[in-house]
Amino acid sequence: MKLSDLITPDLVEMPLRAADKWEVLATIARVPVRAGRYPESMVASVEQALVARERSMTTGMEHGIAIPHAAIDGIDELVAVLGLSPAGIPFETLDGAPARIVVGLIIPRSKKLAHIKTLAEIAKLLSRAEVRERLLQSSDAAAAVQTLAAMQVQVR
Repeated sequence: MKLSDLITPDLVEMPLRAADKWEVLATIARVPVRAGRYPESMVASVEQALVARERSMTTGMEHGIAIPHAAIDGIDELVAVLGLSPAGIPFETLDGAPARIVVGLIIPRSKKLAHIKTLAEIAKLLSRAEVRERLLQSSDAAAAVQTLAAMQVQVR
């Protein structure tokens, strides 16, 4: 499955606006509701799971990338959210750079192990400078998804 199959335009938040990583996590928890991926009643538990995971160890990587993720009960399929913040958001990344590209993953607890490879594939995709630059230059959510599709990177 392509990353562009996981991230549809209604799951893209751009520009992603947040004062810090905690506000980013709250946004990631809310976006799937507008996309019909889960009900409003799940937002608090998703946000709590993302916060708990983030407190255990930062999901901020290098090159302005963050991949916050958490496994939760109550969903059957992986939900991915793409947030693009050209200005950057403080996220305690490994290299200290602000997060400009955030991919949030809400993983069904029953499929947690199956998605470890998904995390690795996303990190590999976003390690490419060309991909990061093109995503941040996207004019809208549809263009961001088209960029992902054009890169032809497979996520299994």
